[in-house]
Amino acid sequence: MKESLYTHIETVRKQAPLVQNITNYVVMNNTANALLAIGASPIMAHAHPEMAAMQKICNALVINIGTLDEYWVESMCIAATEANHNNKPWVLDPVGAGATPYRDEVLSRLIELKPTAIRGNASEIQALAKLNKTQTKGVDSTSASSEAVQAGQILNKTYGALVVISGETDIIIDGDQLIKIDNGNALMTKITGMGCSATAILAAFIGVIPNKTEAAVAATALMSICGELAAQTSNGPGSLQVNILDMLHSITEKQFQETLKISI
Repeated sequence: MKESLYTHIETVRKQAPLVQNITNYVVMNNTANALLAIGASPIMAHAHPEMAAMQKICNALVINIGTLDEYWVESMCIAATEANHNNKPWVLDPVGAGATPYRDEVLSRLIELKPTAIRGNASEIQALAKLNKTQTKGVDSTSASSEAVQAGQILNKTYGALVVISGETDIIIDGDQLIKIDNGNALMTKITGMGCSATAILAAFIGVIPNKTEAAVAATALMSICGELAAQTSNGPGSLQVNILDMLHSITEKQFQETLKISI
């Protein structure tokens, strides 16, 4: 698998998948720029009348519940239903799962629509699997990614969704496969929307790569490695944000393979 991961990065660059994002308005600009940097095409659309048509032309869908709104919730449900109808993959980012009853109510509706992949931090994954023993602190995790492995396995088995748990170690769960990536940099946590960008990148990869597990590993590794490399020339979170975009755009196979820390 390790040898094929960069090939998947090149595939995304060549095929330029169109990714619809129903995401939180705090990170729309970040998300769009991250998708553009890897060679994908973003579209931010949530109007009910265009959801069906949008899912006919997009390669993948992102549903991110960061800034919930009743209208947008219906958009999310319509879009996910249409994505399923058109056999298009979609990714659920359960931002702040467990923080409020309304947030959990929305997530209970969305997860029944069977996302292709779920990506979140440990606390969110635990809350989504109803195993959370700690209070979610806003959208930040209060648990290490390793603590959410059982929750991720339950979600994978129950809903068939590939699960990506973000953290100091990123963990990808799909059936009997459990893959760990130990790249990244702590400074990334000081930039809003890094996880949201990673979710959008994940959607771009699963939109054009048939092997969804390899797609998830490649997408996750790409974001973490770019953050790690960008941090080497950054003075703080402001410059890191810019440098990550540059690295997403220009990373070479040599840089990727020499930096990758993966356990399969």
